[in-house]
Amino acid sequence: MPLNLSYIPIGLACGVLLHAAGFNTILTGLVSIVIFSGGAQFMIASMLTINAPLLSIVLMLFFLELRYALLGSSLSRYLTKETERFKFVFALSMNDENYAVNYLKFATDKKWTPREALMVEHYSLLFWTVSNLIGSLIGSALKIDLTVVHFALTALFLYMIIMQVKSRLTIFVGIIAAALAAFFLVLTKSTLGLVISTLIASFIGFALEHYLKTKKPGSRFLYKIHSPGSKEDAVEDSGENG
Repeated sequence: MPLNLSYIPIGLACGVLLHAAGFNTILTGLVSIVIFSGGAQFMIASMLTINAPLLSIVLMLFFLELRYALLGSSLSRYLTKETERFKFVFALSMNDENYAVNYLKFATDKKWTPREALMVEHYSLLFWTVSNLIGSLIGSALKIDLTVVHFALTALFLYMIIMQVKSRLTIFVGIIAAALAAFFLVLTKSTLGLVISTLIASFIGFALEHYLKTKKPGSRFLYKIHSPGSKEDAVEDSGENG
């Protein structure tokens, strides 16, 4: 329930922004169910308001959501006894927040079952979708300044970047990604530059991490930056105590 309740304010805001980008209430509900990703939905709203090409939106969405392949693989070991149909339904309703809850429960509670994990996903999907729909209805009655959409997206992705910072290497690659994004946006004069810069920055980050871990494991770039009370620390502590 704390997860579900936290979806209400951001879900309302997302629904309002999607309406401002041209989505009616039915389309808002569909995109909430099919995509079920706040970051992706905010991105879609922002890119539509600046008339970005459809191809750019699809490519950005693909690379943004590609992380779920990694998240899903870390949960797959807890679903080995389930049917393929169950795994398919489970994958469709997974997002960052319910993944974090389920991974923590699977790692710390031996009685936690896949059925309970699926219930977490479906309740969070329900709260998110309803919040989006209500936000869309509110948006239809309000006049929204589209500048707010750009600000909300920027703030959201800055938060996502900060939450991903685990080492000095992450910060370094983030700076490279920002510089490449600015360069390719000017070069291509379209949001396709973001896709190109994302691919190049990801490759540079992977290559650097592989090189440092194999050749220079004591490099300062690999020093970890711990955030107090992070979920990862909680899982590690519970594992040691168990």
